[in-house]
Amino acid sequence: MKEELVQYLKNLRDEIVASFESLEPSCRFQRTPWNHHTGGGGEISVLRGDVFEKAAVNWSGVSGDKAPFNADEGAFFATGVSLITHMKNPKMPTVHMNVRFIQTEKQHWFGGGYDLTPMGFPSEEDTKHFHDIAKKSLDPFGKNLYPRFSQNARDYFFIKHWKKERGVGGIFFDHYNTGNFEQDVGMWKSVGSTFLDAIMPLYRKHKDEPYVEEDKKIQNKMRAHYVEFNLLYDRGTKFGFESGGNPEAILCSMPPTANW
Repeated sequence: MKEELVQYLKNLRDEIVASFESLEPSCRFQRTPWNHHTGGGGEISVLRGDVFEKAAVNWSGVSGDKAPFNADEGAFFATGVSLITHMKNPKMPTVHMNVRFIQTEKQHWFGGGYDLTPMGFPSEEDTKHFHDIAKKSLDPFGKNLYPRFSQNARDYFFIKHWKKERGVGGIFFDHYNTGNFEQDVGMWKSVGSTFLDAIMPLYRKHKDEPYVEEDKKIQNKMRAHYVEFNLLYDRGTKFGFESGGNPEAILCSMPPTANW
């Protein structure tokens, strides 16, 4: 089971990397493997190009004798793909995606989702497309999932000190286990496999849109809010550090520039 899930995640990572590279005339992702001190490790994939000012698509598969979030859970295994994009053109939104599987001696669960963050230039048409794809990915597994997971995203990606959502939402789920493993893994894979359908049409649409220096200033201000959320509230960031993860991989979510 673990080998199958890991292979799916690595294939998904490769598919996303190739799709992002298709927008870049001459730049490619740089991959850096790393080892975890209790077992396993991962691979960081970072692109700094002409379209993607910075993009990171990371895979990890780590294990240990004691679960970092609760030692009573015993040995653990955690694997996932996590990505972030920070675009050179401020008219192109930032996007985040994560799919993960965690298993302990007592339980297992799935988590993940994807969400969209315009950096000062939202589009109702873009938001509708993004959410429509998310809904289509979930509806075959239950009509109640999209309303539930989209509300989860609104709640989770809320910047408390600014009293606003980080972006325009998406879907988010965690500790998901219905007892039907095959159905759960099918839903999880559907979320991961539809991510490119949600974001790539938006990137192709806005890639060559003109912008001015004032637009970049707006983008950098919005990026600052993104940094604040990830460092103050994001559970994935906290889990990464608490489990002894690679700091470079954990902090790949940071934008290349931001202003306060």
